[in-house]
Amino acid sequence: MTAMRLTTLANGLRVATHSMPDLQTAAVGLFTEVGSRDEPAALNGIAHLFEHMVFKGAGGRSARDLNEAIEEVGGDLNASTERDATNFTATVMAEHVPLAVELISDLILRPHFAEVDLEREKDVVFQELAEARDTPSDMVFDALWAAAFEGQSLGRSILGEEPTIGAVTVADLHHWRDLHYRGEDVALVAAGKVDHDQLVDLAERHLSAIPAGPKAAHEIARFVGGTRAVRHPTEQAQLTLGFPGPCDDAPDYYAARLFSDIIGGGASSRLFQQVREDRGLAYSVSSTLHPYADIGMFYIYAATSRRQAASALQLIEEIVHGTVSSVTQRELDRVRTQTRAGLLMSLETPWGQAHYVARQLSVHGRLVDPAEVIDALLAVKLDDVCAAGARMIAGPGARATIGMPAARAA
Repeated sequence: MTAMRLTTLANGLRVATHSMPDLQTAAVGLFTEVGSRDEPAALNGIAHLFEHMVFKGAGGRSARDLNEAIEEVGGDLNASTERDATNFTATVMAEHVPLAVELISDLILRPHFAEVDLEREKDVVFQELAEARDTPSDMVFDALWAAAFEGQSLGRSILGEEPTIGAVTVADLHHWRDLHYRGEDVALVAAGKVDHDQLVDLAERHLSAIPAGPKAAHEIARFVGGTRAVRHPTEQAQLTLGFPGPCDDAPDYYAARLFSDIIGGGASSRLFQQVREDRGLAYSVSSTLHPYADIGMFYIYAATSRRQAASALQLIEEIVHGTVSSVTQRELDRVRTQTRAGLLMSLETPWGQAHYVARQLSVHGRLVDPAEVIDALLAVKLDDVCAAGARMIAGPGARATIGMPAARAA
């Protein structure tokens, strides 16, 4: 019997499991393709506020009842909102998987959404927003996305802004759920000591009321590039550079990912060695490739002193542009091995397996054996990496900084 199984319900909701029978625990999650990029500008922040509000009471349980129900069985119930996803997750002992599915389904289908709770939770989100604004390393990434995707939903903050959060009504929350939480864009995934047929039965019982069909479409993103120089009192300068990258199912995704890792994917990377170790220009420096369904962004981040910020920025740009023509086979082999090891290590935990399965369903619409991913990594050649890097940095760049003067876009 295969460890991974997939069943699709009549409403389009997918139920996937990865059985790890030697464990005694399970990770269960409802993974949705709904996030802040689906929001209208006037309700920026509603995806995140929705995630908060479902925990204020659902399915006949109060907020306290929800917490006690999961903690009485030694479990954990949580959620997260991203630009392209909102996920509701639980970790439990294997015998409590039915409770986890019941609680998660109640959060989505039977939230209470009381007016008094909404106003109170808005204040909580305002505090979260204030905390983020007191954290330059958070602010600079919002500024980078705003520069790269100016005037678009993908460029807006996940948390939203005070006026748009304040405008959300209980009716808006219900409309948001009805419009975007649809069967074709939702997956119930579990890994660990789980029984696939049992999970399908639980999904049929608790989640068949999710409407069939796809969620409302969001706008296709365009990387436009630009500059944001944020004024904020800080002892340190925050630097980010962004470039258009491939989407998550693009043919050159893995080549671009490996190029990013060569640039700044660890302590052996060019950025770490040259910017931090050789020159001492930054305490923290790295690069990342962040893909979405329709576009991606390759970006560099560095935290440095104000007096060294200009030098650090100049060196980073030199490294990024110089790497395209100077990647070595040794570098490629190293980052490929790191990526393979990271994948295999993550798959040794229930959460690693659950997130892996959910991501493959989102990107490819099917179960993907990890061996297929490793084969794709092994197939990447040196020329592929150089070509992918050249394509990314050839387009318009974006730049966001805190603690240094504005400058032209990269």
